[in-house]
Amino acid sequence: LMEHCVKQNNAIDIYEEYFGEEETAELEDEPPSAKTINVLSDPGPEAAVNELTPFLHAPLSQRDPNVTKRTAARLSWHPDTCKKLAVAYCSLEFQHSLEDMSCDSYIWDLENPNKPELVLKPSSALVSLEYNPKDSHILVGGCYNGQLAYWDTRKGRLPVEVSTVEASHRDPVYGVIWLQSKTGTEFFSASTDGQVLWWDIRKLSEPTEVLVLDITRKGLLENALGATTLEFEPTMPTKFMVGTEQGIIIACNRKAKAPPEKIASTYSGHHGPVYALTRNPFYPKIFLTVGDWTAQIWSEETKESSIMWTKYHLSYLTDGCWSTVRPAVFLTTRMDGMLDVWDFLFKQNDPALSLKICDEPLSSLRMQDNGCIVGCGSKLGTVTLLEISSGLCTLQRNEKILANAMFERETKREKILEARHREMRLKERARLEGQDVEAEEVLGESPQEVLDRVEKEFFEVIEAELKRRAQAEAQQPSALQVKEGAEEDGVAQGEEGELPKYEEAGEEKQAA
Repeated sequence: LMEHCVKQNNAIDIYEEYFGEEETAELEDEPPSAKTINVLSDPGPEAAVNELTPFLHAPLSQRDPNVTKRTAARLSWHPDTCKKLAVAYCSLEFQHSLEDMSCDSYIWDLENPNKPELVLKPSSALVSLEYNPKDSHILVGGCYNGQLAYWDTRKGRLPVEVSTVEASHRDPVYGVIWLQSKTGTEFFSASTDGQVLWWDIRKLSEPTEVLVLDITRKGLLENALGATTLEFEPTMPTKFMVGTEQGIIIACNRKAKAPPEKIASTYSGHHGPVYALTRNPFYPKIFLTVGDWTAQIWSEETKESSIMWTKYHLSYLTDGCWSTVRPAVFLTTRMDGMLDVWDFLFKQNDPALSLKICDEPLSSLRMQDNGCIVGCGSKLGTVTLLEISSGLCTLQRNEKILANAMFERETKREKILEARHREMRLKERARLEGQDVEAEEVLGESPQEVLDRVEKEFFEVIEAELKRRAQAEAQQPSALQVKEGAEEDGVAQGEEGELPKYEEAGEEKQAA
């Protein structure tokens, strides 16, 4: 009987959609929208899986065990099913952490959102947390005290291994990304202490490689820029990018021969820390940065300025990401609790959709690989899951071609402006160098030569002034006679032509 049913399913697809084209045509016309499908709250300390029953049955007013709220600092979707979400919780306000504040972070199962599926217990609160894309049982986290730890969900809530304090970062670890290695055990981390460290989870006692983010290329830690975000694109395994506290984006090349050459170039575009840095999944040379009051789109080919940017908002922007299915759509979060969805093929001046998620500042943002579900973490520890409308998560007709044409046009425009600015700077430099050469010629003389030259110039000026006065005194007594003689000559010669008039004018000037 079972074999018969299986053969029936193989012969006929009982889930086939016969009118899919008409449905998509109708959905394209609907306005952009999003709906909240779930809200995950920070359970607080001692909220282990087996201890949540009294917590869940308590009144809402009593469900707040944490007086000081923890921020949902980082979100990471399960790489295979997208039904699980790992959330790193910590207090990012300096010296606001209480002694009894929980360090726990959680893995949530969206099909059972009333309680965390697993509690992760680090030695220090997690600032960053990432699933391993090759092994979904493995997670790595960056701690507030600079240490790195990794978990195997099959082995329980405690970390399998933690990096030593001596070899770890000195500041909170704001970025952790897995590398595309054969073993699937390598990752790298970045912190505001100005270092990027490479690790292998098989040996966390010390990093395998160190890079100091000193853009002067001297490798001095005291000159290093603090890293606030990290970016890595698997299709470009030797390149990675770092966003810094100073608003500078550093493009690095890991395979450079000498350490100073690993810092390839810099982009300066924000007035404050860069909170988000991510490449376009369809066009890796295009990347998005979020900082201060704007989000900016950059091209690797233009170093001096971004190719596109949003307007200046009234509140600070805190995070951003590209859509995983549409090359022309990106999302940003703000401190006033707003989520903005931008579709620059639709309009460039304003977001296509703005939603008020909560009253507190939003702190983190992550989109599922299917492009339909978005997670937004807030400063008070709530994670809001939203399902955006199909128009914003369905690839539009000719969208890749149109988006690529827009990127290329804006890149070309910026290149022309860069060339013009470079030309103006070269002219200004040449002018200043000419002045410097003259100054060097003057400064190159010895004191005696300077004295002789100045003395000679002084006496020349005196002699010229004496000659001028002598000529003036010699002409002064006969000035009237000269004028009368000039007039007579003008009358006598004026009958023959106009030339004597000019001579007369010249003589009058000389007499004067």
